Amino acid sequence: MRAHVMEPFALYAIKYAVNGPRTLGQNLQGGDMHEADADLDFYVWVAQRSDRVFLIDTGSSDASAERRGDGYLRSPADAIGLLGLDPARIEDVILTHMHYDHAGNLHRFPQARFHLQDTEMSYATGRCMCAPVLRRGYEIEDVVHLVRCVHCDRVVFHDHSAEIVPGLSVHRIGGHTDGLQVVRVWTARGWVVVASDAAHFFANAKQRVPFPSILHADAMAEGFRIILELVGGSWDHVIPGHDPLVMDLYPAPDPALEGIVARLDLPPRRPA
Repeated sequence: MRAHVMEPFALYAIKYAVNGPRTLGQNLQGGDMHEADADLDFYVWVAQRSDRVFLIDTGSSDASAERRGDGYLRSPADAIGLLGLDPARIEDVILTHMHYDHAGNLHRFPQARFHLQDTEMSYATGRCMCAPVLRRGYEIEDVVHLVRCVHCDRVVFHDHSAEIVPGLSVHRIGGHTDGLQVVRVWTARGWVVVASDAAHFFANAKQRVPFPSILHADAMAEGFRIILELVGGSWDHVIPGHDPLVMDLYPAPDPALEGIVARLDLPPRRPA
């Protein structure tokens, strides 16, 4: 009997906003505050195959981006239409964490189940939010909306690592927030990890230097090791959460989408 061959996911990054100019000290802990460095790009991700579609994060609203000084390029809920997807029909959304730029626009996904770590909801609604420095990454209306979804049976909680379907799993890393999770996806080029804010930039992960916005530096440092282990030791299979290099390294699904959508299930044009 032939062994069942697991269908790979197509995996996409969609860029929806930017923040800059930035310095090295804003991007790497201990970096020079006077040395110019890369801007932040903001992404959502889509994992798609014949039987399932997963949206990974929902991005920020235009109002949240404007208040925080981000350059808003397009609504993530509308931008998934570039891949032929309708936000009103999305059934599964994985929220890597609940920061404003990853868990906004939730009302645009009325049929979705939201996959979240237990510890992220506890963190975003507990005593840590009494500290302004820790709550500044959250939008209260986004948090309240997700609490309402809990009471409507639309949140699926995960505890550390969980396989949602064969070929796609979530893994709690923490560090940046208490319940940050990464997503491991089986693709035509093997396992790929959408690291989200477990590694904002390739430089954070490869140099093992945390991003300055952090809850636990030790958890983030350990997260770099875990992420690399999940992909069998190849940094080319790790996708950081905010690095502009992603759009440069990975091909667009169509020339008209260059700089907007990148195919992460295809090999990079060169090493990061």
